Amino acid sequence: MKTKLVYLIITTIISINSYSQSSRPQEPKQPFEYISENVVFKNNLDSISLAGTLTYPKMGSDFPAVILISGSGPQDRNSELMNHKPFLVIADYLTKNGIAVLRVDDRGTHESEGNYNETGLKGFVNDTKSAFEFLKTHKEINNSKIGLIGHSLGGVIAPIIASENTDVSFIVILAGSGIRGDKLMLLQKELIERKMGVPEVGITQGQNNMKGAYDIILKSNNNNTQLQTELKNYFDNVFGGMLPTNQIQALSEQMSIPWLTDFIKFDPQTSLSKTKCPVLALNGSNDLQVPPKENLETIEMILKENGNKDVETKQLENLNHLFQESETGLPNEYATIEQTFSPKVLEIMTEWIKQRTE
Repeated sequence: MKTKLVYLIITTIISINSYSQSSRPQEPKQPFEYISENVVFKNNLDSISLAGTLTYPKMGSDFPAVILISGSGPQDRNSELMNHKPFLVIADYLTKNGIAVLRVDDRGTHESEGNYNETGLKGFVNDTKSAFEFLKTHKEINNSKIGLIGHSLGGVIAPIIASENTDVSFIVILAGSGIRGDKLMLLQKELIERKMGVPEVGITQGQNNMKGAYDIILKSNNNNTQLQTELKNYFDNVFGGMLPTNQIQALSEQMSIPWLTDFIKFDPQTSLSKTKCPVLALNGSNDLQVPPKENLETIEMILKENGNKDVETKQLENLNHLFQESETGLPNEYATIEQTFSPKVLEIMTEWIKQRTE
């Protein structure tokens, strides 16, 4: 098995062994019971073309629709990770239940143009805005009933778009954050390390070390070369003698990637406070990457305090960050679980969307 770097959410880049090449039990097989149409559309804001797949029922027209927005790191239209294809599973279920689905290759991935790691958060927002405008023109879609489903980083992007565009009919936030990026990353690091049995003194030291790096990012301007130098100097001071120079350099480069620095600085309250469309926010009790209590409570509080009358949040027992039924929630468990996406969550999302579009 070859090893590759995989972005698990916004914070941590972890080496994970690729799992077997056989398909997972939930993966749908052709022939499908619906239309599956490969599409290409333009992001005119950034002058790139994006490619994806639109699925909709064979019978009828004027369908409600959703756009799936992936988590962090370059992913294809199926959001494939460790031989799981959660966006394919979600699209299949929703489409069989009368809801059209557009899923898109992230920029720079598979058939989409652009460069993922040279892009800031605004670029990802522009990509989804372009997908939304494309979907509004499709003859089979009811353009007044188009919503967004965002997972992890996608759950941050969805409210940004909804807060700026009243045409967004609804959003579903799957393991999306409600707290500022640096705070989320520190909390994630603490919870994962504690679950792995790291001694408390090590956890505390790790928090102090990474907080120092995040503070540098919070104060930085948009000069990524300068930021990279500042981070390298900081890590040389913190880890000098413990980590090889090439690893310190790689860490500094990684943490100065534009979209990551944007996320670290971004407070979801700025967009959630202006989001007035219906919102469903879901999270698993075993999610160690976007912990449910701190994030669901904050999301609900911000939305309701700012006048949103249609907000529903649910914490689902034993589900991890990928919405798999899990034992520990640790990332090293993701590949060993055969389930791709909880059937219960598929049902909850479908019924909630139907109630707001029928």
